[in-house]
Parts: sequence; structure tokens; C-alpha cells
Amino acid sequence: MKKQIITIDEDKCTGCGACVNNCAQSALKIVDGKARLVGESLCDGMGMCIGSCPQGAITFEEKAEEALPCGCPGTMAKDFRNAGAQSVEESAGAVSSRLRQWPVQLALVNPRAPYLKDADLLVAADCTAFAFGDFHRRFLEGKTLVTFCPKLDGDKIELYRQKLQAIFTENDIRTATVLKMEVPCCGGTLKLVEDAIRASGKNTILKEYTLTLQGAIA
Repeated sequence: MKKQIITIDEDKCTGCGACVNNCAQSALKIVDGKARLVGESLCDGMGMCIGSCPQGAITFEEKAEEALPCGCPGTMAKDFRNAGAQSVEESAGAVSSRLRQWPVQLALVNPRAPYLKDADLLVAADCTAFAFGDFHRRFLEGKTLVTFCPKLDGDKIELYRQKLQAIFTENDIRTATVLKMEVPCCGGTLKLVEDAIRASGKNTILKEYTLTLQGAIA
């Protein structure tokens, strides 16, 4: 699989740092007065840094994705939809995974990933999968998942809004389901998705569910 990553023209770069401040993945740093891509595996290809560069020093290039020597699965996108049925016997009480792709953290998801095409999207606050015992069968079945914490990731909310907007803009998302907790810090999850859909100009069907702390649907 190929992915888009950024490349920096050192002759144009003035080292102002605007791109570093707009990179949610911490893939850019100022080294010796110039912006440098310090980790290709961290670059999500979203291009937030491109629009922030006043010198036009940053562009996209396409490269084949490679896993790091450590074999960390977070280094490349994976599509599990055609991987075949799980062998776990659900009749015995075990529930097989309904996860269709990797990664799932919104900060790591590439808006151009193939598993987003014509997808039914589940946007889940991090805690929901732990609070709701039947998360996989009730909510994840047949959906592409992105997850984040609206409280702990508060400093990235604007970047998340722009990334979600890119997901809706560049893919024909059929439906979007927002799953959040009843706690106040989860309150902005729905608005974030609503804003992203509105900004994309799409008419995506939006559903919303709230869970209690005891794991019931409110």
C-alpha cells in the first residue's frame, strides 16, 4: 500500500515553526534552523502543515508504507474486512472481534485510507468500549471505527475537527454514529462530528448514542 507523506524544500523553509505547531502527530521538528520530517511513520498524510507554511515549502510525495523494524502495527494502515471469519465460537460465550481496520485512534487515521471509502463510520469516545459490554456486536459490527478522548485530547480538538472534515469530504461516508458517555467532558463529541459534516458539505446520516457510567444506553 502507498501513502502520502510530506516533503520539505529546505531552500524555501525559513524555520518559522508554523508547520511544527500544526502537526498533530509530532512528526516535524526544527533542526538546525529548518523544518525536518523526523518520522515518516508518524506522518498521517493529512497535510495540516502544508496549509500553515507561509513559504509554500511543503508538498506531498507518495511512498510505499513500510513497518518499522519493531513490527509495531501502528506504523501502517490495515484493512481486516476480507480477512475471513473469526474462529471463536460465540455460542460458547466468547465474542469475536468486529474490528475492520487499523489504526483506530483518530490522531493516527489517514483520511485517505481505503477502508474509509463508502464506510459506515463509528466515532466513539475512548471510554465507551469499556463501559458497554456488547460494544463489538451492538455498535462496531459493519462499521469503520475512529476513537479519541474529548477531554484528554482537548488540545487537539481543532485538528480533530479538520481531520474529520477531511474524512467526510474525501470519502462517501454513508452513515456516522457517535457513541459517547454521559459525563460532561464527552459533551462536545457530537458537536465535533456535526461541525465536520457541515463543513464538508455532505448530507451524511448522523446517529447518536449516550452511555451511562453503568454501561446502559441512556
